[in-house]
Amino acid sequence: MRMQLDEGGLLARQDTSAGNGTRIPAWLDLPDPKSFRPKRKYRTVWISDIHLGTRGCNAAMLVDFLRSIECQTLYLVGDIVDGWRLRKGWYWPDEHNEVVRRVLKMAHRGTRVVFIAGNHDEILRDYAGLTFGGVELVLEAVHQTADGRKLLVTHGDSFDGVVLYARWLAFLGDAAYGLLLRANIVMNAVRRRLHLPYWSLSAYMKKRVKNAVAFISSYEEAVATEAINRGLDGVVCGHIHCAEIRQFGGITYYNDGDWVESCTALAEDAQGQIAIIDWAEEKAAAGTPIRALEKEVEATA
Repeated sequence: MRMQLDEGGLLARQDTSAGNGTRIPAWLDLPDPKSFRPKRKYRTVWISDIHLGTRGCNAAMLVDFLRSIECQTLYLVGDIVDGWRLRKGWYWPDEHNEVVRRVLKMAHRGTRVVFIAGNHDEILRDYAGLTFGGVELVLEAVHQTADGRKLLVTHGDSFDGVVLYARWLAFLGDAAYGLLLRANIVMNAVRRRLHLPYWSLSAYMKKRVKNAVAFISSYEEAVATEAINRGLDGVVCGHIHCAEIRQFGGITYYNDGDWVESCTALAEDAQGQIAIIDWAEEKAAAGTPIRALEKEVEATA
C-alpha cells in the first residue's frame, strides 16, 4: 500500500494488496474532527429529502448530525440530490461536497449505506442494483427491525397523485415551493446575523395550510395501505417533508422528514424501537447558531 497523487493532484492511497491497483481517496482514511460529544450509536438511521444542489439544503446541519452518530445501516430514502434544480442551473457549494464525503466515509468504515432513488433524483433509478463507492442503489427495500418487524422502505412519490398523474403540476408546485424556500433562506440569513438558531418558515406554513394538512393525511393513509397489502408491519418513507410516526390499525407509518425544512431523521435503537430525531430543535435547545455549524464544516472540509 502506498500514497500517490491522483489526476487532480489530490493525495490518494493505492491499495496493492489485492493486486488490482485500486486507488482510494486519502480523505476516506482521515480521522474525524475532534469533538467533546460522544457519538450516538444506532442500529439504523433513515434520512431523506436532502436536496443537494439547492440553496434550501441545510448541508451544515446534516454534516453535524452525521458526524454525531454511528450506525450499522444508513438508508438514504430519496431526493438526496435534486436533479430537477440542477437541470435549471448549477449550484454545488463545498458544504454539499462534505455531505457526500461524510456518507462515503461511513460506507468505507463499515456502515451499510442503501440509497433509494426518489423523484428528484429519478435519473438514478436506471442504475438500481449497482453499488457506487460502497453505496447500494435500489428502488425500495424491506428492513427487518431488531424486534423482528418488517418495514417497507420507499421514497413515497409513487403514492403522490400529483407526481404520478399530473407531472406538470408537480413541477409547478415545486416552483412555488422554491419561492417559499428562498424566503426561508433570507429569513435565516437574518437570524444568523442575530446569532439565532435555525427556524423553518416553510414548515410552519405547511402545518397551517388546510389543503396541505389534508394532502399529508391522505398520503400517509395510502402509503400505510401499501404495507398492509404486502403483509408487512410498517413503512418508512419521505417525500412530503413531514416527519411523523402514526398507527394505521396494525401498521406503523414512519416518515423521516427532510433536511430542507425540519432537519429530521429516524433512528432505530438496539431493541428495535424507532424514534424521530429533530436535529434543528436539538441545536436550538443547545443555543447553537447556524453560522457556528457552517464555520465548523468550512474548517474541516
